[in-house]
Amino acid sequence: MKKIGILFGKERSFPQALIERINSKGVEGIVAEPVRIDKVMQGEPTDYDVIFDRISQDVPFYRAYLKNAALTGTAVLNNPFWWSADEKFFNNCLATKIGVPVPKTVILPSRDLPTDTSDDSFTNLAYPMDWEGIFNYVGFPAYMKPFAGGGWKNVYRLENIEEFFNAHGETGQLVMLLQEEIVFEEYYRCYCIGGKYVRIMPYEPRNPSHLRYVADFKPSEERLAQMEEIVLRINKYLGYDFNTVELALRDGIPYAIDFCNPAPDADINSVGQENFDWVVETAATYAIEKAQSVDRSRDNLTWGEYLKRGASNADTLI
Repeated sequence: MKKIGILFGKERSFPQALIERINSKGVEGIVAEPVRIDKVMQGEPTDYDVIFDRISQDVPFYRAYLKNAALTGTAVLNNPFWWSADEKFFNNCLATKIGVPVPKTVILPSRDLPTDTSDDSFTNLAYPMDWEGIFNYVGFPAYMKPFAGGGWKNVYRLENIEEFFNAHGETGQLVMLLQEEIVFEEYYRCYCIGGKYVRIMPYEPRNPSHLRYVADFKPSEERLAQMEEIVLRINKYLGYDFNTVELALRDGIPYAIDFCNPAPDADINSVGQENFDWVVETAATYAIEKAQSVDRSRDNLTWGEYLKRGASNADTLI
């Protein structure tokens, strides 16, 4: 019997529906359940052939558990080693190398010194920084947000330099991005599962959270195909089993705004019934596919093209 475990926190609708859908498919030799952890011993395997991770980004203990599980043959979705290393600024840097349009973006050192550091820790950092060059590059209005954050926490829309310095003064030890504002005609949030299944959803981020998937625009078939190719290209290089990509259309060009979302919102109350049904069905299908292909004697993680090319000592990483 191969077991699929779902590791989750406060969310309820998606994990429970996913477990029920996997089990209702009645695939011989496959069963799904919530992950249960009563001890974690180094180098010892778990009971699970596949673990679908929805919470380890917030719980370091779970992340360590998943890395141990992966080392002992479990297919962890998403790869906990890559997820631990990835962040939004790197995503944008990678996009510039694989031909995906992204907003002009810079990374900023934290306003306050990190714990256990002093001014002497920043010998290599210019002071003051080239603020004029930064502001000329990004322009205003601009957005400032954490370089590794999620959701809408600590996100600022800034009209000018004065607003920037006032807002940056509130960010403490957070490392922030300053990013060009893309004034868009249409906006889409796109699920990508297994590097092959894509769901493109009209999305209006300016609406209240419960109405963001209610939009009055729809892509043409040509635009749909273009966006699907971009979503697949991004996830091919990042290697995520489950991710969302946000695309903003400006002058007909899709700009990737945010595509480091390895535990994206899948709650029925926010995404709506139709999108919820798709993500549950598709995630169930992919989890079963992974379970059927797992060989516990080898590595069963998904590794992105960026890392695979580096590991193979290719002449070019991109």
